[in-house]
Amino acid sequence: MQQIKKSPVLLIAFSLALIPHPGKAQVKKDAVVQAINETARYLTDVVLDNEGKSRCDYNMSEGRWYPYEVPWHTGQAINALLAAYKATGNKAYLDAAKKGGDWWITMEIKDRPGLNGMVDALHGDVLGEDFIVFATVTDGTPGIYELSKVTKDPKYARVATNAASWMLKNMYYPEKGVCYDAIDVHTGEVVKENSPFWKDKKKQELFDVSRPNTEGSLFKDAYEFSGDKKFRDAFILLCNSLVEKQGPEGVWMRFMPNDATIHSFHPRFSLWYAESLIEAYKLTKDKKYLESAAITARVFAKAQQKNGTIFYENYTDGKESDKGSVTGSAVGLAGIVWMELSKYGYKEFDDNIERSAAWIIANRFAQDHPDPNLRGAIMETRIRSKKNKVWLTNRDIGTSFSLRFLVDYLNFK
Repeated sequence: MQQIKKSPVLLIAFSLALIPHPGKAQVKKDAVVQAINETARYLTDVVLDNEGKSRCDYNMSEGRWYPYEVPWHTGQAINALLAAYKATGNKAYLDAAKKGGDWWITMEIKDRPGLNGMVDALHGDVLGEDFIVFATVTDGTPGIYELSKVTKDPKYARVATNAASWMLKNMYYPEKGVCYDAIDVHTGEVVKENSPFWKDKKKQELFDVSRPNTEGSLFKDAYEFSGDKKFRDAFILLCNSLVEKQGPEGVWMRFMPNDATIHSFHPRFSLWYAESLIEAYKLTKDKKYLESAAITARVFAKAQQKNGTIFYENYTDGKESDKGSVTGSAVGLAGIVWMELSKYGYKEFDDNIERSAAWIIANRFAQDHPDPNLRGAIMETRIRSKKNKVWLTNRDIGTSFSLRFLVDYLNFK
């Protein structure tokens, strides 16, 4: 399959027409290996800056990069690069991952009483520099723990585990099966009322300021690194909470960024929860976690278009997906979850896996694209209104999740 060589704006308009229906055809191994190397080089040479942190969102109309929850974007890039390193043996990918990890651990807070041991994982974007967010930490930690495993250097996992200890002590609410979402960096206090994500919502409840927050499976990784049973207990309790709170739609509509008022669900949020449930199964061998994950996986199988595309906004009430933003990270993450479930006997997702593989191979910006900021990237467009104009971005996470998928797909086949 040829890579798309249109301009960024035309890519969105023509992508659906250009991508063939993959059906049950399998992507060739050589194409997968080539894509692994091209996307890994993009993360190494373009996405990670001189400090090792992710540059995040590329505004295609301005030709400029903008930060967006840098800690988890960086952690995902690290995780993807380590996967590419293990698949190819290319040390450049390991070196880039280590550089990213060296930056990540500089976030450890050491000189602020009350916050010492936590990481200064500022949300940025809509919340500015005022809040540390639980998931901004945890969505990046899988790559941090993997980095310690690959390098055999515990310093990365130690920082993540120290943060996990702080979060367990200060943000965990076991009686309700949730963790609070945010910390006010100016006071060091955990936000238990009036979430900054719901500035216009006057009457807020517990689930407006908290979630089960198993994204990234931080407490499971902290348990496996430290051996401390308190982390295991918390992880299992929160996963049990996920199973209990899963809605009839198959996703978790009560928690943002899903929005029950308009029946829309986020393209990755519930998949992260499903991924953590699979990890809970690996830890306990209790099949209730697999079945809960499979229920969510079916929602995304339905949301996936015949050509493999998954869009940013999807709906549980039958409304057609908003085609304004093409979300390569969801194509990749859904595929990762589908492959894990397929290994455990859920073969119903095998066609979806092939669609994701064909989509990722087809939807890479060409190596000779005129804009070097896009060469080798996976399509992850997001259209938003910001600063009184339309922002058309291609996001780094499309490449990070797709690279993880490609390596898993190579092993899966």
